[in-house]
Amino acid sequence: MSLTREDRASAPASAGEKAPQREQRHSDAAGSIPTRDRRAFTRLILEHDERLRALAYRLLGDRDLMDDVLQEVYVKAFAALPGFRGRSSAGTWLYRITFTTCIDTLRRQRRLEALPDDLLQDVVDPAPDPGDELAERERLALALGALPPEQRAAVLLVDRDGFDYKTVAEILDVPFGTAASRVSAARHVLRRMLGSPPEETR
Repeated sequence: MSLTREDRASAPASAGEKAPQREQRHSDAAGSIPTRDRRAFTRLILEHDERLRALAYRLLGDRDLMDDVLQEVYVKAFAALPGFRGRSSAGTWLYRITFTTCIDTLRRQRRLEALPDDLLQDVVDPAPDPGDELAERERLALALGALPPEQRAAVLLVDRDGFDYKTVAEILDVPFGTAASRVSAARHVLRRMLGSPPEETR
């Protein structure tokens, strides 16, 4: 499923804007999606495209690969519409497809790289000195890049995107305890490598 330029122009922009509060950030409807309704599906994609791209980019670290993966995700999601029963929200369902497609891509390419600096700008609190800010971003890039993709996704979904553990478990398709342990393990590595604990958002 490909988005037109007009579709993208009407999509909500999130880059450079202050993120809304967590209770508002993922407020999509939990009902079923009309099967094979292209207009309804396009509206759903437009609602979530920016956040899904952010997740894919943080996992893949490559914009071209991100675009390819998102196109694959939307084709998969459209084909899977008849099986969607609304047990989770439509957004959580799309996040799960995005996550699994990214992980499959990383496994095929055997990639586990440090993340590009520019995607970390909204993860690290700005420092007064630009040199200190750059050094902090580089340290965080190395620390995040050292994490297995599953742990990297878990900690970013909680601490950056503001999902709770229950929703993260649904996205990652793992038990609640596994999602929590991945976040805990990732935070432990980040704390050890960075020398201070990252902000914990529950």
